[in-house]
Amino acid sequence: MTEKILFICVHNSARSQMAEALMNATCPDHFIAESAGLEPGELNPYAVEAMREIGIDISQKSTKAVFDLFKSGKLYSHVIAVCDTAAAERCPVFPGLVKRHQWSFPDPSAATGTPEERLAAAREVRDMIKAAVEGWCSERCSGALA
Repeated sequence: MTEKILFICVHNSARSQMAEALMNATCPDHFIAESAGLEPGELNPYAVEAMREIGIDISQKSTKAVFDLFKSGKLYSHVIAVCDTAAAERCPVFPGLVKRHQWSFPDPSAATGTPEERLAAAREVRDMIKAAVEGWCSERCSGALA
């Protein structure tokens, strides 16, 4: 049975978008992932580039509001906040048998410096999220990563 996962962060511009794409690429037979934000912003170009470097194109994705998904009555098996705990506490409680999880990652949108340094920050966060997604899938889907 395919379970639905919702990844949430503040702006739905980097972390949750990367997590959604990585989950859908890593474990598509077991999970269908979506993402949304508390205050949707613009897609982070450094996140787009970091994902493109590993063969995943998120450039055409749009940011979504978590409250719009909540109001539409969508159901999820898991809601995973990829922002800090304080921001995650602002997320709505989705109906049904949903399990809430907290995976805290730094916000690549907060990175400063040259474009190269900002891209390096996005790559670092991408790699942390990728490791978390792969760990999640290997725990829950025997043989999924084989």
